[in-house]
Amino acid sequence: MRRIKLTVAYDGTNYCGWQIQPNGITIEEVLNKKLSKLTGEDIRIIGASRTDSGVHALGNVAVFDSETGIPPERLAYALNQRLPDDIVITKSEEVPLDWHPRYCNCTKTYEYHILNAKIQDPTRRLTRYFVSYHLDLEKMRRAAGYLIGTHDFASFCNVRTNVEDTVRTIYELSVIEEKDEITIRIRGNGFLYNMVRIIVGTLLRVGRNFYTPEQVEDILEAKDRQAAGVTAPPHGLMLVGIEYE
Repeated sequence: MRRIKLTVAYDGTNYCGWQIQPNGITIEEVLNKKLSKLTGEDIRIIGASRTDSGVHALGNVAVFDSETGIPPERLAYALNQRLPDDIVITKSEEVPLDWHPRYCNCTKTYEYHILNAKIQDPTRRLTRYFVSYHLDLEKMRRAAGYLIGTHDFASFCNVRTNVEDTVRTIYELSVIEEKDEITIRIRGNGFLYNMVRIIVGTLLRVGRNFYTPEQVEDILEAKDRQAAGVTAPPHGLMLVGIEYE
C-alpha cells in the first residue's frame, strides 16, 4: 500500500465546491470516480482545503491510498487523460503512509481577484469579481495591516463555522494593483470558513469609505460576525498553493 499526494488545479465554476455534496457534483466526487476507475480500487481521497462552490484553485492538495502498479509520478498523466478539462493534476508523488494534508503544519496562500473597471469584461467574468466603483487602495492597505499577525478572527468567519478555536495567523495581506485588476493576496497558517471572502468584503467597504482603516481593528476586537463587511462572491477567490513544513 502506498499513499499518493496529488496537487490539483481546477476552475470551480461548474462545481459545488470540493467536498462531496448531495445537491451537485464536486471536485472530490470527480476525483474519486476517475481514480477508482483508473486503479480498479475503491478510492476515497482526503483533501487539504475544502473550497466552496465556485472557488478556483491552482494548488490544492489531496492524498489517497492505493496498491496500483502505476508509478506515483506517472499517475498525474494517467489521471489527466480521464479528467474533464476544468480539473488538472499538476503533480503526483509518493508520501509516507502517515502523512495527512490537513494535520501537517503548512502555509496557505489565497488570492482574490477583482476587475475594477467601468465596464464588465465577459472573458474574465468567471474568475474576477467586477467592481465598477472607485476604490481607495491606500486605505485598504492600511486596513489590511491591522489583520496581519496572530488574532482571534471570530468577526471574520461564517456564523456556521464549527471550530473551537478561531485564532489564526496571517503572515501577509497585500493589495496589489495592475492596470484594471486588483489582487488581494493573503498568506496564513489556516483559514476559517469564509474568512478570506469576509476579509475581502470588509476591505472593499474600506475602499469605498464606508469604514475607516482604523475601524478594522475595532471589528477584529469585536469578535462578532455582525461587525464585519459582507462576504465577497466566491468566483473571485483562488487557492494559489499550500506549502508544507
